[in-house]
Amino acid sequence: MSKQKSTIGDNIKKYRNKLGISQDVLSKRANLAFHTIAKIEAGSTPDPRIETVKKIADALGVTLDDLMK
Repeated sequence: MSKQKSTIGDNIKKYRNKLGISQDVLSKRANLAFHTIAKIEAGSTPDPRIETVKKIADALGVTLDDLMK
């Protein structure tokens, strides 16, 4: 299960880097706290809420599926 969780963080980082934006910019776009983004990417939030992941996906312009797979 932990593999999948780190996958979400890895995917967020991948799409964020593709857009060339920082964690700070992403947190503002997603209307989330900076540390929320940082913790998910680092894998220290093992089970981010689906609403949180959805906000991040929207801010990145990708689907929830893109971040989950």
